[in-house]
Amino acid sequence: LQITFLCVHANAMSQERKRRKNNGADSGRPAGRLEALAEEAGFGVQSPEFAAFMDDRDPLRAFRSLYHIPQNKMLPLTDTSLVDGDADCVYLCGNSLGLQPKRTQQIVDEELVKWQRRGVIGHFDDSPRPWVSIEQTVNAAMTRVVGARAGEVVVMNSLTANLHLMMCSFYVPTAARNKIVIEKHAFPSDHYAVESQLRLHGYDPATHLVLVEPRAGEETLRTADILAVIEEQGDSVALVMLSGVQYYTGQLFRIREITAAGQRKGCMVGWDLAHAVGNAELRLHDDGVDFACWCSYKYLNSGPGGIAGAFVHEKHNADDRPRLLGWWGHREKTRFNMSNSFEPITGAGVYQLSNPPVLQTVSLLASLELFDETSMRALNEKTFLLTGFLEYLITHELNSQETTTTTPATTTPAAATETETETAAATTTATATVSVDVITPADPEERGCQLSLRFNRQITKVHEELEKRGVVCDKREPSVLRIAPTPMYNTFADVRAFVDRLKECVKL
Repeated sequence: LQITFLCVHANAMSQERKRRKNNGADSGRPAGRLEALAEEAGFGVQSPEFAAFMDDRDPLRAFRSLYHIPQNKMLPLTDTSLVDGDADCVYLCGNSLGLQPKRTQQIVDEELVKWQRRGVIGHFDDSPRPWVSIEQTVNAAMTRVVGARAGEVVVMNSLTANLHLMMCSFYVPTAARNKIVIEKHAFPSDHYAVESQLRLHGYDPATHLVLVEPRAGEETLRTADILAVIEEQGDSVALVMLSGVQYYTGQLFRIREITAAGQRKGCMVGWDLAHAVGNAELRLHDDGVDFACWCSYKYLNSGPGGIAGAFVHEKHNADDRPRLLGWWGHREKTRFNMSNSFEPITGAGVYQLSNPPVLQTVSLLASLELFDETSMRALNEKTFLLTGFLEYLITHELNSQETTTTTPATTTPAAATETETETAAATTTATATVSVDVITPADPEERGCQLSLRFNRQITKVHEELEKRGVVCDKREPSVLRIAPTPMYNTFADVRAFVDRLKECVKL
């Protein structure tokens, strides 16, 4: 991407923020902004022309060409009698696995060739990426993505492994303060990790795991209810550990407010940012977060099972807290002296156990280079409109849509009477009303890319039909689709196509 593009991009985003402010959209809903843009364009918000108009004016549009978008014919379940096999699929699953940047294969191949030609010399050679310090190629860019300072971020391991490493340091129970607060519906791996940490210290999760949950009849957590639990039980809580973005509902939690509340009560506060990193604009240092961990294969597009990351606030650099140690947490200058006398790296790097996997690290680097060409604020500006467009179309085109289901005629036995034959030959037609609720918060400040759609019916069949039509999205039984238009590579045309195909599918 050229400097000229970046200048145009920055200017356009500044103008967009001014337009949103003038239209009252900063504190309100995207619908008003979309309608104002539609009026400017001379099209209705629901028209295909409006989606094309929005894509033409998108300052991030050049990024899509830097990713591999699977064609419909490449997907095993696509029915090419329903969609053009040569066209790009509608990929709305970045919340599970992001798409591959086109540079990824090249940069990974470069390291494979180095290994092929130089063997162990690749660790200390004069190439741009000597393996002995490979993590340094990504730590700075990752630091910018999560809003941290130098030394507060390290790329290493996998998400749950890093959560355990952090809890070994930040969950230090005492006789009076020994509980852990998490969401009742947190991702299962978080539950397993927290419960095992409690048991490791001799505590029963049934009595020492504090679960925060939505009110009866509600899908998402109220910030006030989280704060109330912390206030009421905080004196006995050692650790508060929540998700930055809730994986099922897509709710973005108010990290600064919750962190401050926990710390006022004397608790350590950590965050699982699996669904937030590369999605929401994070300010981990300024928000005073004690620690955070994340994966990189969702919105950061590092590839399946990609290397993870961790943040430790610099205020803890001088802490004499327990840690699990390994040789890669030793100061780089004396690491290979093999003295068996540990000299800790200052900052998050002290938590490194072993040398990081080079191929995973450079795969992440290929993606972070693209993030360095823009900003999380610019990406969030597009998310505001992209998810708002999806919500607008769902609200106006799918809710209360009547569908007709026809049951085919049955075969009648030879001995059936004339009346029985007529009855059996008749088809049965049933009319039902489709209802779709967006269970993700309507407030753009409390969500990122993902909107979770809950249907008033079982959605396995709907999901199967979407797959036939080249739509890649995520289902959660029995009735939820998670849809994540990602600003790096998704378009308004993608959203328009998804809703059109979804309307076809719910009629079947």
